Amino acid sequence: MSRIDETKDFLPVRIAVLTVSDTRGLSEDRSGDILVHRLLAAGHELADRRILPDERADIAAQLRAWCKDSGVDVVISTGGTGLTGRDVTVEAHRDVYEKEIDAFGTVFTIVSMQKIGTSAVQSRATGGVANGTYLFALPGSPGACKDAWDEILAKQLDFRHRPCNFVEILPRLDEHQRRK
Repeated sequence: MSRIDETKDFLPVRIAVLTVSDTRGLSEDRSGDILVHRLLAAGHELADRRILPDERADIAAQLRAWCKDSGVDVVISTGGTGLTGRDVTVEAHRDVYEKEIDAFGTVFTIVSMQKIGTSAVQSRATGGVANGTYLFALPGSPGACKDAWDEILAKQLDFRHRPCNFVEILPRLDEHQRRK
């Protein structure tokens, strides 16, 4: 079963947080605050934090910029994963992905089902990889951000987590670009 291997050192990763909202500013961004608090409490570094409106091209451009930034290992966005017409974060993420982490959405749904029952079907949480960077799109609710961090990301972004984790393969995510 999953566990922390205390014989290994913790390796912090550099995480950028993006809140997607047409209405929230930094002072009202409870979901972004939760993610920042949790990633810092875990020992990771906040690489950057932004708030953007629900505009697909702008979201994708910011994701691409962070994927090109050697100071960013992981991007976590919150908001815009629902079913309404303005919810375009998932599409923006998929515009950027080289590979989708299909099981991320599945595991998030399982976690959500335990908390909110069948309402979990309304989330389109997703994860993927681009240019050696992990990208995760979470719903905009504080509860969803807590659940995603506490039940999935805190473990997978901890190098000591066994039997495997995202951090141990981070150096190999862009190996195809280094081949001759």
